[in-house]
Amino acid sequence: MAGSAPDVSCERPRPADAARGAILVEDLTFHYPGQSKPAVDGVSFSVAEGEIFGLLGPSGAGKSTLQKVLTRQQRRFLGRAEVLGRPLAAWGQDYFEAIGVGFELPNHYVKFTAVENLKFFASLYRRESRDPMELLALVGLKEAAHKTVETFSKGMRMRLNFVRAIQHDPEILFLDEPTAGLDPVNARIIKRIIAELRRAGKTIVLTTHNMNDVDQLCDRVSFMVAGRFAAMDTPEALKAKYGRRIVQVAHGREVVETDEFPLDGLADDARFHAILRAGAVRTLHSQEASLDQVFSDVTGTSLDLAEDAR
Repeated sequence: MAGSAPDVSCERPRPADAARGAILVEDLTFHYPGQSKPAVDGVSFSVAEGEIFGLLGPSGAGKSTLQKVLTRQQRRFLGRAEVLGRPLAAWGQDYFEAIGVGFELPNHYVKFTAVENLKFFASLYRRESRDPMELLALVGLKEAAHKTVETFSKGMRMRLNFVRAIQHDPEILFLDEPTAGLDPVNARIIKRIIAELRRAGKTIVLTTHNMNDVDQLCDRVSFMVAGRFAAMDTPEALKAKYGRRIVQVAHGREVVETDEFPLDGLADDARFHAILRAGAVRTLHSQEASLDQVFSDVTGTSLDLAEDAR
């Protein structure tokens, strides 16, 4: 990110009445050289200040490319991309003061200690960074502060990766699988910090295959398929539209059968009431809509396959 290559994006003038936000993207298209189909194909969306926006989809959908455009790793694109009220092409090196990036695969100097890594990366910013010991304590790495990163487990490296992304207090964070490789306790710590950052007014673009994280954190989510947004809304709205709201009943005295009934029509379902009257119900469970099901329905790919393809 430290290069000084000029921007070569082709950005159309911004409409005077366009909605402002932390991120504004209009009809963004990106082609890799030699590829006939665009990796990102006419995508439009905005992210408000203080919003957590989920960028979801299977491998090859265009998520990583879109992130690379927004983090200025890829600068040849068509359309409009504006961050914090300025076109990407109008930003200089000060852009990297305003954003923080946490990649899925941590890239540390493994011969350095955790503290040395944080101090080195802090030296790349003009703005003051947070105290490294404070940050390490925040994610349970205080006792490992002076150990070399080559001795760290994947989960420890991910936690160090996370605090490195937030140490210079950026306005916008791009987080890719921030809880990958973490045990439930440390995953909860990271998610709590992310929620606190949102309450502090930070804008976060979250990419993950963990739909529980999405459900707990995201204000809105988008699903990319073949370079386009196939769906975008709040998690609740997407679950209501695509998910299944059913009641599952296991019943029978000798041979157990399982029936599923739509929750919305339960009051008038004759078979459901007949099963209840028979008095042989073994179990009865309501199964609310899930983002896992939404992911599969919208993208045409199961989450297991999407994760295997990473």
